[in-house]
Formats: sequence, structure tokens, C-alpha cells
Amino acid sequence: MLYLTSRMVVAPALRAVFRPTVEGAHHVPRTGGVILASNHLSFIDSIVIPMVAPRQVHFLAKASYFTGTGLKGAALRVWMTSMGMIPVERDDKRAAAKSLEIALDVLQRGGAFGIYPEGTRSRDGRLYRGRTGVAHLALETGAPVVPVGLAGTPDIQPIGSNRPRIAHATIRFGEPLRFAERYADVPAGKARRQVTDEIMDAIHGLTGQELAGDYNEHPPTS
Repeated sequence: MLYLTSRMVVAPALRAVFRPTVEGAHHVPRTGGVILASNHLSFIDSIVIPMVAPRQVHFLAKASYFTGTGLKGAALRVWMTSMGMIPVERDDKRAAAKSLEIALDVLQRGGAFGIYPEGTRSRDGRLYRGRTGVAHLALETGAPVVPVGLAGTPDIQPIGSNRPRIAHATIRFGEPLRFAERYADVPAGKARRQVTDEIMDAIHGLTGQELAGDYNEHPPTS
């Protein structure tokens, strides 16, 4: 019910304010497990994609977003839940493994799971090399991967800003990619690397970003 309310009330309101350009939404399968693999430029990416996708998309979110107190904390918790966000403790030593377990569960139940193969937001606008978790999910479940290209979301919420601004964004959904059969006889490690590179090539085709040629790292916390 929370999700339906967001789709019927909140989503149209946000689209009316920000007027995003959406291309290729028909590429997203309406049923069955599917992975939406996107470039990552802003915190708001995880809100923009579910708002314009033709079905509910689950993303992982920091558990702290669900534990706030008072009216503000309760409102944020309801909002995150309505958007299909799933809390995860990112400081847990098993965070990466736990995240994959959660994603596998979503996909095996026929849901749509959103993931950023770069691992963290690009602070310079370049497209970084993908990490192989996305390939593990695709090969393990057989779910198709829909590449997603975002542009303009840093104008809505720049890194370091807590408040969104009125700006224009473009969201492009590419044709689904299927890997399970093609890589059935390829050694696991090699398959995961090649599948990930193919996914990143598809994302690059949608965004045209400059390629960084390396992995993106989380900025230092101190």
C-alpha cells in the first residue's frame, strides 16, 4: 500500500516538479526477476530510478535511514520503505556478502533489484570500472540485466548537499542483457569479469561518460 501510494501521489508530483526525460522504459520486463544496473552520480539516483521505472525497484540503503527518531525519523522510515529500500548495515564485516544475499532473495522472488556496479558515486562524473557483484547476481539467478544511464542527477542533488534542487535529469533504460546460457561453460571468475565489463559497456553507451579506467573508491571518512 505504501508503494502504491508513492506511485500514485508522490511519483507524479516529483515528475511534475523535475520533469525528467525518460527513454526506453519499455525495456524493463514487467514481471520476473530483473537487475537494473546503473551508473551512479548522486544520492538521489536511488529515488529517481524507482520513480520512473514501470515497476517497483528495490535498492539497498544504509540502515541508519530507518532508525531515526521523532517525526522526521518516522517520515523518512515510511518514505524509504514505500520506495522499496532495504536496510543494510554497511559497517558490518559481512556487509558485502549480506548485500548479495538480500539481492539474490529479491531476484529469486521475482523482484527488480537496482545496483550500481561502480560501488559508490562518481565524484568527478567519469564512469568507473564495474565490480563483479552484478555479474554474480546475473549468472546465479539467470535474471536479465537492464543497463541504466543517468545524466543530470548531480544538478538535482550534488554530492555533499542535503537538499534537492529543481533541475532536469535524463534516465535511459537499455535493452535487457542475458548471460546465463552464453557463459554456462566459462570459468566462474572469468565469466563474472567479462559479464561485468559487458554491462559497463552498455551503461557507457547510454551515458557517453568519460571512462576512468579504474575502480572507484569510497572517499576517506576523516
